Amino acid sequence: QVPLVESGGGSVQAGGSLRLSCVTSGYSCVAWFRVAPGQDREGVAAIYVEGAGTYYGDSVRGRFAISEDKAKNTVLLQLNSLKPEDTGMYYCVGQSRRMGGCYSLESTVGWSYWGQGTQVTVSS
Repeated sequence: QVPLVESGGGSVQAGGSLRLSCVTSGYSCVAWFRVAPGQDREGVAAIYVEGAGTYYGDSVRGRFAISEDKAKNTVLLQLNSLKPEDTGMYYCVGQSRRMGGCYSLESTVGWSYWGQGTQVTVSS
């Protein structure tokens, strides 16, 4: 599989915005997971790149938006209205299995390919 390469992390104050990018190719679904210090991995958002559909975790729904730029083989994650609890390492993750949809964001099952991550830090 093609490696997933993230970019766009950084430091921002609460209420600010960031946009993360992930260059990817060959996956049926692409998701963003995050890991905060001392916490488990949390599924943030996913997009069914071979069909239609976007999915969000409860904590980010209405604030984050995932999209795809097919011409650039890039999946974007727009982070708006950021909160300190959004701080963490954000990973772009690929699902290779083609099953007519995406695996759940509730766990990492099926999300087999992980990028190196990009850090997001939100200060209060």
